[in-house]
Amino acid sequence: MSKPEEAELVNDKELIARVNNDDTYAWEQLMGKYTTKAYQIAYGILGQKEDAEEVTQDAFVRIYRALPKFRGDSEFSTWMYRIVVNQARNKYRWNKRRGSQVNVSMHRDRSGDDQKDLFIDLPDKHKTPDEEIAFKEWEGEIAREVTKLPPVNREALILRNVKNLSYEQISQLLDCKVGTVKSRIARAREELRRRLNM
Repeated sequence: MSKPEEAELVNDKELIARVNNDDTYAWEQLMGKYTTKAYQIAYGILGQKEDAEEVTQDAFVRIYRALPKFRGDSEFSTWMYRIVVNQARNKYRWNKRRGSQVNVSMHRDRSGDDQKDLFIDLPDKHKTPDEEIAFKEWEGEIAREVTKLPPVNREALILRNVKNLSYEQISQLLDCKVGTVKSRIARAREELRRRLNM
């Protein structure tokens, strides 16, 4: 069996055991499985590509170092998301203390921009070119407005709508009650509707 085929059959628990036995290929597989998800979460919180990339890299360094202590009380993905969220929050606070502002232009070239991965929930294969352009503009407007939401509400919304996590998983990640998660998401959605005149 080739390595790629073998990797598809190996679950997280087995990969972690292999990583802890100095199997670098297993670490590459684990990273490959979760890097995009980690980046999307970091980007959703920070709204800036370079910061999200930095946070993702830092988070995986922390994960690698902490992996021998991972007890498996929760899913690896939940544990990993928590580390990414915490790293992104730290970076957000660091940026805020230094007066950094996230600026997103409506006219910026979106080619190669990973931001589009956040909001394509309902692909339509029958769009005309004009409809596709309008959809991209609408998508960009939503992404811009999401970055303006209060951080706690934005985090909850991204984890629910982008990562499709359950309310229970989000409450574990953000260390708050399920009711709090639901109210943060409701507030985020309401503010987005207001900002987008929906």
